[in-house]
Amino acid sequence: MRERSALRSKGGYLGIITQGSLSTGLEMRLDARQSVEDLRVGRFVVVEGAKSRFFSMLTDVTLSAANPTILLNPPQDDDFLVSVLSGGATFGTVKVQPMLMLEREEANELRPVKTIPNHFSPVYEATSADFALVFGAEDAENPENLCFNIGKPLNMETPVCIDLGRFVERSNGIFGKSGTGKSFLTRIFLSGIIHRDVASMLVFDMHNEYGWQAMSESKAAPRVKGLKQLFGHKVVVYSLDAESSKTRGIPDARELYIGYNQIEIEDLDLLKGELALSEATLENAYIAREKLGQDWISTLLDMSGDEIEEFTQNHKGHPTAMKTLQRRLNTIVQKTKYLRLRVNQDYTAEILKHIQAGQHVVLEFGRQNNLLSYMLATNVITRRIHAEYVKRSEMYQANPETVEAPRKLMIVIEEAHKFLSPQVAKQTIFGIIAREMRKYFVTLLIVDQRPSGIDPEVLSQIGTRVTALLNDDKDIDAVFTGVSGSQTLRTVLSQLDPKQQALVLGYAVPMPVVVRTRSFDAEFYRAVSTTGSEDLSPAAVKARGRQAKEELFGS
Repeated sequence: MRERSALRSKGGYLGIITQGSLSTGLEMRLDARQSVEDLRVGRFVVVEGAKSRFFSMLTDVTLSAANPTILLNPPQDDDFLVSVLSGGATFGTVKVQPMLMLEREEANELRPVKTIPNHFSPVYEATSADFALVFGAEDAENPENLCFNIGKPLNMETPVCIDLGRFVERSNGIFGKSGTGKSFLTRIFLSGIIHRDVASMLVFDMHNEYGWQAMSESKAAPRVKGLKQLFGHKVVVYSLDAESSKTRGIPDARELYIGYNQIEIEDLDLLKGELALSEATLENAYIAREKLGQDWISTLLDMSGDEIEEFTQNHKGHPTAMKTLQRRLNTIVQKTKYLRLRVNQDYTAEILKHIQAGQHVVLEFGRQNNLLSYMLATNVITRRIHAEYVKRSEMYQANPETVEAPRKLMIVIEEAHKFLSPQVAKQTIFGIIAREMRKYFVTLLIVDQRPSGIDPEVLSQIGTRVTALLNDDKDIDAVFTGVSGSQTLRTVLSQLDPKQQALVLGYAVPMPVVVRTRSFDAEFYRAVSTTGSEDLSPAAVKARGRQAKEELFGS
């Protein structure tokens, strides 16, 4: 009895367990002094069993009555009678889902839940010590501590941390419907990865939100800092639209172009839906590539109708399909202004050198942010970088004593369902990376508002899922693909606030948790920024860029 009294002083007493099972969860009768209206699904609580502590989540709240006849004749306009009945004859019942257990003899070793507590076990609010025990705590003085504060629980001011070391070990997803702040969520995680230096990142920035600065809905702070402002020379910005980058005042944005000769049939296969390409058209693309060589696209674009007729007669192609292919290639050229006949500069090698030097690359699209343009550039560059990583990884695996391991790389893509739909995921480079499970030191961070459009096999490989509010049942089902016991979490996800709340579950956290995510504001800047007094004027940034380029590529 003394032990339970001591435990009660650690957190607010909420009620007692009355029934339940391991498969469906527990039921708690709410203490008469607690109000049902103060409880929120997703709240973290602790059930004190006789032999173990059960770290749990509230998943549902119900109004109950000791005698059903009370509900047949409810008190009306009688505050005294309502007060008498509340907490005794009528009370709140709360669903509690145990997620982890800690046996008293096992010190701090958390285990999966394999049993349940006794009847009438007390339930308490989780304390700061409980959160630190389960989710860890930041320690700036310890370089081996990779815990990073991502927000706070629903009912407390204590930090909730994620293990960034585990986060970068697998591919991850950030999901949420439009307007829930996915880009802010993403920016918080990217800042943590740079701040703790756990991997390098290649960010394909479709809407120009991560490089220099982005717009905010807050009237007090209409603009927020991008990664370049926060981390200075650690972040290198490339642009597929130099004019747009210059207009928006981005210092030292480096131009990047893609040559016709760098486009492969696999890239066109990904764009099949966007360009309305048939299988017959793609088959003719293979014929053109085989017969015309590396410059087949530029050659085909210059051919007249008669030349195409003659070519297909000689090489067994289909003239109508070949002409359709020519028109579709013209569409690509017109919509993607960053394309050139041939590019002599090896931009992929530049990006790889920045990554291996511990820097991070943001590729922004400026006004070239139509979906066709985004998908083409992202696929072409990722395919080439992945091929180089495979080569370097195999060299390292063959001679780990003499060859340095490639630096971990996380590739960030938006509109992920376009790259990872069931129709194309098995062929695209992104589907390959997701299934490889960091075999070649490369993982994905996919950002999407339609997870139901992503191939279920790919979703099952996602390590950590950070999910803001979703309303569509198909999207909610998709988020929980491959997650055991997900039924109890669906209610939690559907009840999130539309802003600055997320359900985090998976490999990088010991148990699912709902957090009020950190604000991306001046306080956050001070906590993670490494620029300090670094001069971020355009002239100074350009000077540092020239120096870095000389160090990387020679004078």
